Amino acid sequence: MAKKPSMGRQKIKIAKIETKTHLQVTFSKRRSGLFKKASELCTLCGVEIAIIVFSPAGKPFSFGNPNVGPILDRFLSRNPHTVSGAADLHRSAAVCEMNLQLTQMLAASEMEKKRGEMLGRMRTERRRSRQYWWEAPISELGLPELQQVMIAMDELKKSALQLIMAEFAKP
Repeated sequence: MAKKPSMGRQKIKIAKIETKTHLQVTFSKRRSGLFKKASELCTLCGVEIAIIVFSPAGKPFSFGNPNVGPILDRFLSRNPHTVSGAADLHRSAAVCEMNLQLTQMLAASEMEKKRGEMLGRMRTERRRSRQYWWEAPISELGLPELQQVMIAMDELKKSALQLIMAEFAKP
């Protein structure tokens, strides 16, 4: 059975949108997409970005990594190597803090992993050594365990007799 081809993504004509509501919706969606792409560029390439856009209503929106202010200052001063010392210290402190948190989380994760492995080994050892009393040979059971086995066997015998009697009672 052949699959009907879909329309796919349609190419839109690039021209100013005249309808106010459509204009606002398109602006909001495109703005968030632009900011997302800028964030990805920062993450992938380690660059600093500042974007300032004004909505059709004149409201300003900005995106900056790490912040818009220091990047604009650098751009306006035309000195690409000048970075404010306070911003550098703040960024370094934040990176150190995050590295510490990462180290702690990795250590906790490793401990949990070892704990899980240990529990797995204990489980397999318990299965191998038959630590449950009902799995041990009868000659190794003590008086309380033997009494429990006897009670369980009596109940099993009564249940079996009831089933047999019910079978014979059927017409």
